[in-house]
Amino acid sequence: MKKEVVIGIDIGGTFTKYGIVTKDGKCLKDDFIQTNTYTDFDAYLENLHATIENTCTSIEEEIEIKGVGIGAPNGNFYTGTIEQAPNLKWKGIVPVVEKMKKYFSGIPIVLTNDANAAAIGEMIYGGAKGMKDFIVITLGTGLGSGIVSNGKLIYGHDGFAGELGHVNVKINGRQCGCGKKGCLETYVSATGIKRTVFRLLCEMNIDSELRNISYNDLDAKMISEAAKKGDPIALEAFEYTGKILGVKLADAIEHTSPEAIFLLGGLAKAGDLLLKPTKKYMEENLLPVFKNKVKLLLSSLQEATAGIMGAAALAWNEINNNK
Repeated sequence: MKKEVVIGIDIGGTFTKYGIVTKDGKCLKDDFIQTNTYTDFDAYLENLHATIENTCTSIEEEIEIKGVGIGAPNGNFYTGTIEQAPNLKWKGIVPVVEKMKKYFSGIPIVLTNDANAAAIGEMIYGGAKGMKDFIVITLGTGLGSGIVSNGKLIYGHDGFAGELGHVNVKINGRQCGCGKKGCLETYVSATGIKRTVFRLLCEMNIDSELRNISYNDLDAKMISEAAKKGDPIALEAFEYTGKILGVKLADAIEHTSPEAIFLLGGLAKAGDLLLKPTKKYMEENLLPVFKNKVKLLLSSLQEATAGIMGAAALAWNEINNNK
């Protein structure tokens, strides 16, 4: 008997990762291609399909592909399109699902925003198993979010609900890649904490190992490592970042009353350096009726394959809903 699988595809600005995933969440094989070398989407898709086929034929046991799930920046679940994604070379509206049917006909193909896919992955394979109300926050170069209410991902009327990364933190604040100023992700993300560190280095006349690192060389891991050694600038950067995130999570809680909020991504690897101040300021800014009810947790998904597993979970979820 053939083993039933889906293909989970995680489209990023630099790389596209994919995996062949069983219903119980076992990734039989995974690989990647570069995204940013393709300005033509059709050429990209042709190469992606060929690479996926090679991977499938290299699996020793016989498989049957039951569906394809895709997570992508600005992916629209309703239309199956990527729309105006700022970090992809394909501009405008890209009909991903329609074009994908050329290569995978007769099976469900479903696409959504990459953070939404991560939320479904958390619900099916991660720490949100059994939960009906939760939020997933992805903290990478930017900030993404997926909101689940009553067991259903919230898409809104147009497919773009849940863009917490672009709620306003400060009027006329930091310039965001989306064109707005003061977006949450300009303060709370791997990029955002770098910007905070450099502001603090200018404002505080205090010794720090981060003073000798250029902006382009600095990353969130370096800031985290410095904070663990007691670096005052790094510690203050995490306190500031946690304060802003905590306040905005308090707002989100009062919209949907989730059971838990999960943090995922490179910045979340800082663990308690980020969790403790975030939890403190979140609780301080909640209405009494919400206090001490919402768990703030790190995602249990592996960061390296979280996008793949989220996209695969999206496909399995669609297959189950169509039964």
